[in-house]
Amino acid sequence: MSPKSVVRLRQAAKETVSGLPRAFWWLWISTLVNRLGGFVATFLAMYLTVERGYSATFAGLVGALYGLGGAVSAVVAGVLTDRLGRRPTLLVSQLSTAVTVAVLGFVEHPVAIAVVACLVGMTSNASRPAVQAMMADIVAPGDRVRAFALNYWAINLGFAFSAMAAGLIAKHGYLTLFLTDAVMTLLCAVIVFAKLPESRPERDADGSAGDERATGLGAVLRDRRFMAVVALSYLLASLFLQGFVALPVAMGEDGLSSSDFGLAIATNGVLIVAVQIPVTRFIEHRDPAPLLIVSALLTGCGFGLTAFAGSVGVYALAVAVWTLGEIINSPTQMGLVARLSPTHGRGRYQGMYVLSWSLASLTGPLIGGAVIDHFGADTLWAASAVVGVIAAAGYAALGRTLRARPVEEAHPDTVSMDLDRGLKDVPVVRDADTVG
Repeated sequence: MSPKSVVRLRQAAKETVSGLPRAFWWLWISTLVNRLGGFVATFLAMYLTVERGYSATFAGLVGALYGLGGAVSAVVAGVLTDRLGRRPTLLVSQLSTAVTVAVLGFVEHPVAIAVVACLVGMTSNASRPAVQAMMADIVAPGDRVRAFALNYWAINLGFAFSAMAAGLIAKHGYLTLFLTDAVMTLLCAVIVFAKLPESRPERDADGSAGDERATGLGAVLRDRRFMAVVALSYLLASLFLQGFVALPVAMGEDGLSSSDFGLAIATNGVLIVAVQIPVTRFIEHRDPAPLLIVSALLTGCGFGLTAFAGSVGVYALAVAVWTLGEIINSPTQMGLVARLSPTHGRGRYQGMYVLSWSLASLTGPLIGGAVIDHFGADTLWAASAVVGVIAAAGYAALGRTLRARPVEEAHPDTVSMDLDRGLKDVPVVRDADTVG
């Protein structure tokens, strides 16, 4: 690499991380720590089918119960995020997740596994509305796509490590995976407790009771453009989740091991770590609708390609294709959700958005497991390609409504807002070396 290229790369990296508040970086660090130990959700299906000897249908049922727990907590946690605050919701979620994940490693009866998996889904998913609402609180509107991309980058940096490490650790016992996950979640809670103040914006002096009604769940459900985003998110989430539920089962049927799956799925995290930031710099200020259309088509094509896989290399190639769709979709869609969310209803809006993923976690495993058991994996991958095309058409229709009625920001500058308990005039990171 030439000296000029090195200079340009350093400048691009500096521009990517500069101008974001210090609180964002502590939230970013807590996300990274949490994902470095995020073993259980990734390897739960393989743990049940390979280690415990259960069928793909049972693994799908447990995954569905995990999603059911997440669906319940998404809405409840969204309301709590607005009413109690972001920080209390985060702490309760992380502490309870550590306990339930540890318990899941010890239970053996199928009913107990199913019940505890539901509790894990409930506790772990409760943090997502709070994290995303806090990020929208502390980051200026023009920087949100970049901030969401950086946070997603942290998730996948941790995931790339955990996916590769977990396959090796599992050879020495899956219990180690569960306990390590619990310890890392506790460490994440410590970071939140020690470094993150509350970020919920203060309400008006009159108590803003009308604002509370205006941003209730009924108002969220009546927001047609936002609910269209939720529905399309559900379709793509259903596809992405097959990479962690149906894909390991299909690879197991092909005679591949947990280490092979770890290597193939690590392509997802490694690719995101490698190209998420430059891709985000390209898409940051572009019209979201065309980007979302492309992301849906890439996702459908990637999962469709899985039908032709039989080796780790081809599985990894298929993962790479749908990962490109994920790289474009995630920050673009989360930025759009933040733009559509009113200031004092962010928790509820984010909770409803998280619900789309939770419902996908509920139905996706059931559908994936049942289709594999009754029709074979190739049928599932062909259907996934069709779903990708349908989602692309939906994003095209959504784009027309966004152009007809442009989205207005809820407020011009969140950084200068008066925020609860110590986030007024949040210190801003001006250089990558000052992070933390």
